[in-house]
Amino acid sequence: MADSSTSSTATSSHELDAPPWQRVESTLMSAASVIRQEYDKRFAELDLNLSQAMMLAYVAEFGAESQTRIADRLGVGRAAAGNIVDNLERRKLVERQPDPDDRRVWLVNVTAAGKELSDKVIEIDIVFRADLRKGISRAERQQLASLLLRIQENLN
Repeated sequence: MADSSTSSTATSSHELDAPPWQRVESTLMSAASVIRQEYDKRFAELDLNLSQAMMLAYVAEFGAESQTRIADRLGVGRAAAGNIVDNLERRKLVERQPDPDDRRVWLVNVTAAGKELSDKVIEIDIVFRADLRKGISRAERQQLASLLLRIQENLN
């Protein structure tokens, strides 16, 4: 009798028996959503969202690259990347330039105004990451990163 109640207790406390909103995957997705919303909120003062800020900072750091390569590096679709570039280009933060090696390809490069705004993006990111990481040690962050990479590898 004791064995069945122990077994029942062990089973009912198992993570897989938890309601969906209490499972690790749900917690992970919820945390990612909250982080994205907070990034968007903080970048709003620059009239940017997270996707725009990421692309601007990426191009400012790595220089002119094709829209396809930027999309691949940032993990966004080509159409979404095109919309982000269009928006940043309208604001004169990036510009498209012909690729001297391939006339069919346009390179996306940061403008002086984009570089200036990118510096502000980096400042906001540094402050936000410090806020986000309060009370979490470097070892804990490394462990979390390792686990998240394993989850990604499992999906690939």
